Amino acid sequence: MNLFVTGGAGFIGSNFVRRVLGSGDDHVTVFDALTYAGNPANLAGLDGDPRYRFVKGDICDREAVTEAMAGHDTVVHFAAESHVDRSIASADAFVRTNCTGTNVVCDVARTAGVARLLHISTDEVYGSIAEGSFTEADPVGPRSPYSASKAGSDLIALSYFHTHGLPVIVTRSSNNLGPYQYPEKVVPLFVTRLLDGLKVPLYGDGGNVRDWCHVEDNCAAIDLVLRQGAVGQIYNIGPGNEITNLELTRRLLALCGADASMVEPVTDRLGHDRRYSIDATKVRALGWEPRHGLDDALAATVAWYRDNRSWWEPLVHDR
Repeated sequence: MNLFVTGGAGFIGSNFVRRVLGSGDDHVTVFDALTYAGNPANLAGLDGDPRYRFVKGDICDREAVTEAMAGHDTVVHFAAESHVDRSIASADAFVRTNCTGTNVVCDVARTAGVARLLHISTDEVYGSIAEGSFTEADPVGPRSPYSASKAGSDLIALSYFHTHGLPVIVTRSSNNLGPYQYPEKVVPLFVTRLLDGLKVPLYGDGGNVRDWCHVEDNCAAIDLVLRQGAVGQIYNIGPGNEITNLELTRRLLALCGADASMVEPVTDRLGHDRRYSIDATKVRALGWEPRHGLDDALAATVAWYRDNRSWWEPLVHDR
């Protein structure tokens, strides 16, 4: 395949690009605006691969997307604004990138006649659930500007399938952790702060529950869905590693050699969803099985940040 990967310099996107180039003969063009979370260092070492090309560009720029996408048969659309706290402070960029940008990508892909477009989304579009797990058949119920913009982008992408026959597939993954995650998200934020001897801010009572997926497992599922998934379908990706934020914090403290005195309770996030949980039966039926248990995923992630200070220290210099 000749892959056009939007947002390929971001956290999940860069891990996916590394997986694809390291496991087959596909060609990859990364199209990324290099906003604060898009980091060229995430793709370090790939420049020498003749199957890899990087193009700097904004997915809302139709002309740039049209030019860069030409000649590709497959689109994997990672590009998005993704931090809930930033969306609460200012939602404009989220609506622009996640909704307008997705519309541009889909419309250009339709005109280009691509064979497949995989749209990468999140379990947050479903909203909070007290018991049980959401399936792909459940309606979306987003409750933050971020998740609302992602739900909108999902519906935009799927509308191109239903209206124009564009071969769209959607994946919705649970929370990811692993290498190259910008240190504003809870795991790299807490790990880098603890490695620097700083306290970590825990929202509210710490009882919010998330399902944690190592990014390598998510990328394996994305790759599988890209090649074997049915067009017009949605696939949840979650390993079932549900844990409260408080327990997550305790485990990170232990892995970083710190104790409870390093936790600083802070006022809870506005509209903080209590529990996310998704049923991944559908993607498992394709043959996906996560390789990382929760303890392994956490330990590997802490080890990577401990060993790669040169990657993250420039990103946190002002804290």
